[in-house]
Amino acid sequence: MCSISFITLISMSMSLFLMSLNFMLNEYVIFLEWEVITLNSSSIVMTFLFDWMSLSFMSFVLLISSLVIYYSKEYMSSDMFINRFIILVLLFVLSMMFLIISPNLISILLGWDGLGLVSYCLVIYFQNVKSYNAGMLTALSNRIGDVALLLAIAWMLNYGSWNYIFYLEVMKESNIMMIIGSLVMLAAMTKSAQIPFSSWLPAAMAAPTPVSALVHSSTLVTAGVYLLIRFNILFIDTFMGQFLLLMSGLTMFMAGMGANFEFDLKKIIALSTLSQLGLMMSILSMGFLKLAFFHLLTHALFKALLFMCAGAIIHNMNNSQDIRLMGGLSVHMPLTSSCFNVANLALCGMPFLAGFYSKDMILEIVSLSNINMFSFILYFFSTGLTVCYSLRLVYYSMTGDLNCGSLNLLNDEGWIMLKGMLGLLFMSIVSGSMLNWLIFPTPLMICLPYYLKFLTLFVCILGGVLGYLISNVSLYFVNKAMKNYSITLFLGSMWFMPYISTYGVIKSPLILGKVVSKNFDQGWSEFFGGQNLYSSLIYYSRINNMIQNNNLKIYLMIFVLWISVLLYFYIIL
Repeated sequence: MCSISFITLISMSMSLFLMSLNFMLNEYVIFLEWEVITLNSSSIVMTFLFDWMSLSFMSFVLLISSLVIYYSKEYMSSDMFINRFIILVLLFVLSMMFLIISPNLISILLGWDGLGLVSYCLVIYFQNVKSYNAGMLTALSNRIGDVALLLAIAWMLNYGSWNYIFYLEVMKESNIMMIIGSLVMLAAMTKSAQIPFSSWLPAAMAAPTPVSALVHSSTLVTAGVYLLIRFNILFIDTFMGQFLLLMSGLTMFMAGMGANFEFDLKKIIALSTLSQLGLMMSILSMGFLKLAFFHLLTHALFKALLFMCAGAIIHNMNNSQDIRLMGGLSVHMPLTSSCFNVANLALCGMPFLAGFYSKDMILEIVSLSNINMFSFILYFFSTGLTVCYSLRLVYYSMTGDLNCGSLNLLNDEGWIMLKGMLGLLFMSIVSGSMLNWLIFPTPLMICLPYYLKFLTLFVCILGGVLGYLISNVSLYFVNKAMKNYSITLFLGSMWFMPYISTYGVIKSPLILGKVVSKNFDQGWSEFFGGQNLYSSLIYYSRINNMIQNNNLKIYLMIFVLWISVLLYFYIIL
């Protein structure tokens, strides 16, 4: 089943990419209406929007999912129910397709809820306590966004149609459209894990690694960004846009800071996804939707590759994810390490790799824009942190000697996994320049002073040096600060967000439940209600039982009494 799915998806991906090129060059947009059923004057109509953006995004999603399914053939080979896993992944991709091509809030909800439901099934796939907790946190966090979308659907009734695409331009000044926009923004923030809904993203790492590669690159978390790209016109020069800029900037900073204190390999990569999502959201809130989309596509490729390499490493390390136990992987697993390092460099924005074209352009546009100093510092500081945790990760995993048991047999022999990774390696190198030529056929004129032009490069180099010094014990005061338990706890636990969204939400209802249980279920109402009824029934049933057990004696007694009564009446009469 893996092979069939792989061939089908990759051929669909290629054809969709060629279609997107055609649409892009000729500026085509196809709005398709499919009448599902008509009864009297009522009709159920399914609408689809095909433009260069939706087609290119679909082709990238299908490309990544095809390689992930091919990779899963070996990664999940020990799983008895691998076909069920593949079907779940295909359902996941289908839900994303619905979301991408929908210009209608109802069909968006179909894809949106499909993503939420299937992601829950995939996160709890390994069926242990950690998976169940993570799945519940993921599902419930996303339910907030689902409810926001349902409310937006209710507000859209004011316009007589749910095809939002018709009303965005003409009604953008109206209060109703502002309410709809804010609800959509809330939904997108939950799906793309912006503050304060960030805690589910690292928790979702309980899913199998191929699922993580798919979720963090092109499906679940990017759904919120894509929705905001479609609704972008509502956020330009409004309070909502400014609020989104602040929240996404803080998310970017918080995730970058947290990744520097983390030792779980998959969690570090998950936090890097969160940081990049903050970058996309923030540039989107400033009105540069093409730039956000460009970074969305390039990031999808190298992030999927990063997760696939992490999966291969975890497989070889006997399912250990702690980077402190790794070391010298470049010697034992040269091909996997090469892919891992290329993906890491693309994430950092190494010149002429995929991430460089989008990240560098975003940061230069930020320097050019009329933006406040706080947001400007968040942008550049977070970029430095990205290089910092990436170099720290490379230092711990690639250099030195292997720190775990010597019986571990590390090798590069998983050829099916490697083929999947090499496909993405090629795309991670060439896709940046290719997409840059396609999306921006006329180069953007970004005129900046000398020091601002080199600021990005300087911040990256500084972040890299800091990452090396933090990993090595040479920077004494930083290591001393990192050993301070309270600072490490605060920064390493994503500013206590997981505690707030788990204990913080559950604690008060549990205390209230205890009070109610004590005073009602075990209190006076129970004494006068159920318990009283119970004890009365027992008392009367005992009397009844006694009567039934002594039936002959009682019969004779009643006979004597009856004779006595008869004699009494006989004497009187």
